[in-house]
Amino acid sequence: MSEFPVVPVILSGGSGTRLWPMSRELYPKQFIPLLGSESLFERTLARVQAVEDVQGPIVVCNQEHRFMAAEQLRRAGVRDWAILLEPVGRNTAPAIAVAALEAIERHGDAVLLVLPADHLVRDLAAFRIAARTGAEAAGQGWLVTFGVVPSRPETGFGYIRRGVALTEGVYRVERFVEKPDAETARRYLDAGDYYWNSGMFLFLASRYLHELAAHEPEMAEACRAAFEARTRDLDFVRLDEAHFVRSPANSIDYAVMERTDRAVVVPLAAGWSDVGSWEALWEAQDRDAGNNVLVGDVLAEDTRGSYVHATHRLVATLDLEGMVVVETADAVMVAPLARSQDVKRIVERLKASGREEARVHRKVYRPWGAYETLHTAERFQVKHITVHPGQSLSLQLHHHRSEHWIVVRGTARVTVGAETRLLGENQSVYIPLGAEHRLENPGKIPLELIEVQSGSYLGEDDIVRLEDRYGRLQTDAVSED
Repeated sequence: MSEFPVVPVILSGGSGTRLWPMSRELYPKQFIPLLGSESLFERTLARVQAVEDVQGPIVVCNQEHRFMAAEQLRRAGVRDWAILLEPVGRNTAPAIAVAALEAIERHGDAVLLVLPADHLVRDLAAFRIAARTGAEAAGQGWLVTFGVVPSRPETGFGYIRRGVALTEGVYRVERFVEKPDAETARRYLDAGDYYWNSGMFLFLASRYLHELAAHEPEMAEACRAAFEARTRDLDFVRLDEAHFVRSPANSIDYAVMERTDRAVVVPLAAGWSDVGSWEALWEAQDRDAGNNVLVGDVLAEDTRGSYVHATHRLVATLDLEGMVVVETADAVMVAPLARSQDVKRIVERLKASGREEARVHRKVYRPWGAYETLHTAERFQVKHITVHPGQSLSLQLHHHRSEHWIVVRGTARVTVGAETRLLGENQSVYIPLGAEHRLENPGKIPLELIEVQSGSYLGEDDIVRLEDRYGRLQTDAVSED
């Protein structure tokens, strides 16, 4: 391994629109357990823990996902981590730049192991060997990219052509190639010296910043200024928005890797997938005798080569072939499996029409727990609220609605105005319009209650926070209870 410490940098800024309706803007694919009980983010954390001499990870994400990232880091037992919050998305090159600055602040210098949060790697042993090989080259000043050994003539990925061998298992990059057509992809596969561009990297933090300053000086300066003017918010580091928005938006490939003379590639054959579509998810999983992946309560009759996912009710299929069917509480999506890359067009139409199904699920996760909307009408709505043990909602009030809480499991500590009391199962409380109130779970088991809201306006932005243990600003109130 390199003489420098290895610091994982996990890029978690995407929204995974091609995996709609499971993946949504406020609950994207990297945090969803799409492959068993662990999310892709948690699998990425497990992958980096398998690397020798690895330090605590640096996660780069946006503020809407910060509590999900923190909760999954804690659940995975990861220590000494940092979460950097991007005020706006500027693609991967600026995200890696601020992570490099954080790594230097912590370690003096370090080899950065840059990984997207939403990829799948099945063979951890092969990944560990490739990471060790790459870290040695990175410690010598090379910018390492992992090139996935292709298994098929894929047109959905960019390619890397290897040049001469630098050392065993490390090759100079001859050129980067954009996504090819089918005939060209077949030629690349037959040639044997082309790899899929995985978007995973290894390099010294100082070397990356040097290269970025040489090729994108405006970006490097804006990122440094945003980092130097950063503020701390509980477990999070907020980059300065005024400086960060000045950074050009660009990927690391275009900003640095395709322009440097220090790029090398380490081949990787480790069962990699970017899980970028329903077809990719279908390919990544074990299939039944009919070549299907069936998740949830699915009854499949004469169904072949399909992906069917049920989350809230029975889904039955008959005489189906090569299709994807995904059911959630508020949406059903049906498409040919081969066209699942185009699901993002549905999301674009939903956003254009202002539909909430592009942004949130009926069940919305919060740092204190979650709430699920059960029913909505013109002047009332009903929610199921779950509060984790020891957690609490903010002290708040509403200008346009009153609320009625009924405890169905656990114990609630409820504050309404100057009065605080405990409620057990089957007990209830009324919160008048304009009254200051807070909900807490002082117990050892999750608190569950039914909330009935009534009033002239029921939007989530009718929240005035007076105190909040999670440091949320009033500007967060549009989407957070």
